[in-house]
Amino acid sequence: MVVTSLVVTLFSIVYGCVYHYQQKRIYVEELAEMLAVSAAAENGAEIVAQQVSRLLEDDSNIQSIVFYSTDYPVTTFEDSESMPRRNDWSTALFAHNVSFNRAVTAGDLSTNNALAETQNALSDESETRLKGYINVTLDVEQMRYNWIRYDLLLWLGLMAIGVALIWLVIRQLNWPTRNIAELASVCEVVNDNPELKQLPVIQQNMEFDDLRQIRRAFINLFNRLQTAEKKIEDFADLEEKLRNKDLSLDVQRHNFQSMITHELKTSLNAISGGLQLLNPQYLNTEQKDILNMVRKGSQHLDSTLEQIIQLNKIERGQVSVRLTTFNPLQLLADIFAEFEPQAKQKQLELISKVHHVDYALEGDVEKIKQVLGTLLENALKFTHAGEIVVESELKHFDQTIRWQVTVADTGIGIEEKYLDDIFTPFFQVDPTHTREHEGAGVGLPVIKQILHLLGASIDVKSQLGAGSKFKVVMPLRNTYQPVHMQQCFAGLSIHYYYESTDSVAMVEVLQRLGAQVDMIQQQQALSITTDADVVMIAEDVLPDRAIHITHHIRDQERHHRPLLIYWYPEYKFQTFNDIEHELKSEGIDYCHASTESSEMLYTLLQKWLGWL
Repeated sequence: MVVTSLVVTLFSIVYGCVYHYQQKRIYVEELAEMLAVSAAAENGAEIVAQQVSRLLEDDSNIQSIVFYSTDYPVTTFEDSESMPRRNDWSTALFAHNVSFNRAVTAGDLSTNNALAETQNALSDESETRLKGYINVTLDVEQMRYNWIRYDLLLWLGLMAIGVALIWLVIRQLNWPTRNIAELASVCEVVNDNPELKQLPVIQQNMEFDDLRQIRRAFINLFNRLQTAEKKIEDFADLEEKLRNKDLSLDVQRHNFQSMITHELKTSLNAISGGLQLLNPQYLNTEQKDILNMVRKGSQHLDSTLEQIIQLNKIERGQVSVRLTTFNPLQLLADIFAEFEPQAKQKQLELISKVHHVDYALEGDVEKIKQVLGTLLENALKFTHAGEIVVESELKHFDQTIRWQVTVADTGIGIEEKYLDDIFTPFFQVDPTHTREHEGAGVGLPVIKQILHLLGASIDVKSQLGAGSKFKVVMPLRNTYQPVHMQQCFAGLSIHYYYESTDSVAMVEVLQRLGAQVDMIQQQQALSITTDADVVMIAEDVLPDRAIHITHHIRDQERHHRPLLIYWYPEYKFQTFNDIEHELKSEGIDYCHASTESSEMLYTLLQKWLGWL
């Protein structure tokens, strides 16, 4: 701004000086014309003398006025006449003086002609005659001094006023910036002090509507934040009070449960003891029926009390996990044997689907049996027609086995909105006293807590009127393998080509048998050199693609010929019987239905490798 002001001021001074000179030049030119006209008159000498005397006295900028008497045109005068017009800037700024010439002629009193017209008139031998030249010399240096003396101060005063006005405008425009900077500083204070309770005063030099609205919004937001924090603190205090109250109520509930179950258990033991003392042989048929009803009711009450006691102990952390070795097939057989009479009585079909062979697993047998028994008992309770399917599957991992058991029924089902509540203690889908099915609503909560202790999970899917499906997944350890199968394929190298990871379950079985298995996707098959003892192609690889892989492997054979096996899906048994000959003619040694049975894999590989 300072540099711009100085440049503008300097330019204004220079331009003012030049402009003053231009005005003075026009004035002197007109004065020279007037004197030339006066000199052409009959008594012009006296008139010009008077005019010159007055002009020199009144205008100090005129240095001299001279009459040159001559009968011939002077070209130098003609050239010098136009020079001041062409160099106004340099003349006004740097010249000391400048002269202006006008021709004086006789016989033409009204002439105002230029020098060129006079020369033309003389050459044409007209009646006019050149008498001489009027020369007016302007003192430019004196003119600059007078202009600086009289006009520059006024010019500088006006410039100062303009600069002051500009400065005031800029300062006024700078006030919003200062206000914004003040807001920014307050924001920085708020950011640096999260615990700030009182907003600092926001100084505003000049009120602008937009900034006023911003400041008001900022203050309102800060106040709202303080109010919200106060409410959060109040809510936190209330939550702490409620939590303490819940803990107190929880302790009271546990104490009440312990007390009531103890009292009921004591009374129930007395009732059970009295029922055992009764000798049925002295009772008639009606009395025997009543005795059976009482015994059944006492057994149901005893089972419910045991579940409540167990739930109370689990919630208190008084239940531990005891690991023992068990056979999952035998455990399922025992459960089926327990509930099969009840299924036959209700004319329900009890179906088991087992997708594994014998294993020795390690887990808490009693708790696992209680979980599966409760699920099967509920399925029988809420199913009036149809079937109950229990499906068992083992999924192998590096160090553990996940036992997945699914219990599916065709019973009454559960509404979707109740699926998250059925594991809540004492929850009843139908809480009325007229409900059809008996129960206290503690069976599912108990097995949920047991599964949590075992590190297992349970998932339920149900549709009202169509049935329910409960899936339990339990992580267990495989502790046993038949002696003749343990690491039987140690040192055997196998390349296993597959399309998707869904078809690699066989790999886990082979690795448990001791084989070294390299898994290769079929897209990479043609870029890998095969040096394995056995090459297996999974069931999800199409036959055409399997033939391409076979050609690639057989073309690489030099000193070693791997055994090549193609596994096909079991449900396509008939189809592959028709094309098995074609596959073998292309270089595949054996084709067989895919299996995950370690016994079958052991037998087949022993046979194909010639180890039997």
